Amino acid sequence: MMRGMAQTPAPSSPSPREHVDVLVIGAGLSGIGAAARLTRDHPDLELLILEAREAIGGTWDLFRYPGVRSDSDMYTLGYRFKPWLGEKALADGASIREYVEETAAEHDLVDRIRFGHKVVGAAWDSATSRWTVEVVVDGETATYSAGFLYCCAGYYDYDAGYRPVFPGEEQFEGEVVHPQAWPEDLDYRGKKVVVIGSGATAITLVPSMAGAAEHVTMLQRTPTYVISIPARDQLSLLARKVLPEMTAYQLTRWRNVLQQMVFFNASQTFPSVVKRGVRAWTRRQVPDLDVDTHFNPPYDPWDQRFCVVPDGDLYRVLRSGEASIATGRIATFTPTGIRLESGEEIEADVVVTATGLNLLAFGGLSFTVDGAEVKLPETMSYRGLMLTGVPNFAYTIGYTNASWTLKADLVADYVSRLLGRMRATGLRKVEVERDPTVAEAPLLGLEAGYVQRSVDQLPKQGAEAPWKVVQNYLYDIRALRRSDLDDGTLTWS
Repeated sequence: MMRGMAQTPAPSSPSPREHVDVLVIGAGLSGIGAAARLTRDHPDLELLILEAREAIGGTWDLFRYPGVRSDSDMYTLGYRFKPWLGEKALADGASIREYVEETAAEHDLVDRIRFGHKVVGAAWDSATSRWTVEVVVDGETATYSAGFLYCCAGYYDYDAGYRPVFPGEEQFEGEVVHPQAWPEDLDYRGKKVVVIGSGATAITLVPSMAGAAEHVTMLQRTPTYVISIPARDQLSLLARKVLPEMTAYQLTRWRNVLQQMVFFNASQTFPSVVKRGVRAWTRRQVPDLDVDTHFNPPYDPWDQRFCVVPDGDLYRVLRSGEASIATGRIATFTPTGIRLESGEEIEADVVVTATGLNLLAFGGLSFTVDGAEVKLPETMSYRGLMLTGVPNFAYTIGYTNASWTLKADLVADYVSRLLGRMRATGLRKVEVERDPTVAEAPLLGLEAGYVQRSVDQLPKQGAEAPWKVVQNYLYDIRALRRSDLDDGTLTWS
């Protein structure tokens, strides 16, 4: 059946319905990794991937702004089963997209992808133990059915980023762009550029645009913690010369995992010590800058995600004068730039609103179970990958304090185990019911604005295991890869 379905015509002519064992939503980093794991563990599995866009890569195909790159090292952002062989530890977006495409090709997944298929609804029917999934293809509706639904669509809105309306913006005579919708023909050479924001996107854009632009100003309302790592991991490059490819990769991967965990735990346990250390290091990088104004966040380390710069490129352009930082609130746009509440005027020909993302749970997918609407805020996450009251469904949301793919790999391991149990025993349904005695907590524990704006639209997590989302890779190896599937919480039928 799968071989026949792999020859399905172009998306504009979908069949009325196709049934498979598993539908994976999303052909990005998570979706391709999940499908590779499932088809490797279960070679006869009938699996399709539904992708709303026309290309593989997800985030790494969507974002095309100057300098777009990972903000996690590729030895942990890469898949556990496929070594990252690129030269750079923080890779550019195109290289990451090629890595995902290569993985899809190596695991014969390309023919299993239905491009241009936007999933809009999923209905579970207990009588048949099937999901019926509604998709939009070239403006028309088609349906698929599956025994298991696996959402790898991330947690932000691909259609539009967060874009606040600024006072006086209509009188600005220059161009305003958002990084999520970067114009291919934008020419900023020799122009004055203001990048509004201080997160990962802003600190990538500023050094990438500096030099070509006349001047780049990073305008931030609140500073962010920034650290520098080497662009090339010399230990990894050396290990590749003397060790087998996979051994060298795993060595670097585990070293980086442990370093990240030590730094995160130190930040949580001794925040004032870490804060002083980061500030002292930053002063050495930009001795002529007012570090206490521009690099001194009002929150503790890792209350929001750290920003990482390769080889200190942000500090380099600040030292050279090609770029500068302004910290303050916007009073109004003017015809020629931006005026801050302090009265400072910043001239601009181009303004880039690197103001963040809009969260969108499961790609905006709406669920019903036996005709009843599933209200996500009333559900609770189980092990950070299933939802109470939603049978035969799993999702991937990566770590907020480490590389996304570390968690994505473990989720795929767990889903493979679930499917293995069902296929071996003839079971058709697995679900988890909520424990009313467990206290609620927000699903994502970050204080970042993009999280706080949408936290009330997301499922909850619980205050204790297995409901608590633990941001710890070593803990999750045991909890997801080695835990007992008969834990008294999952129910099988």
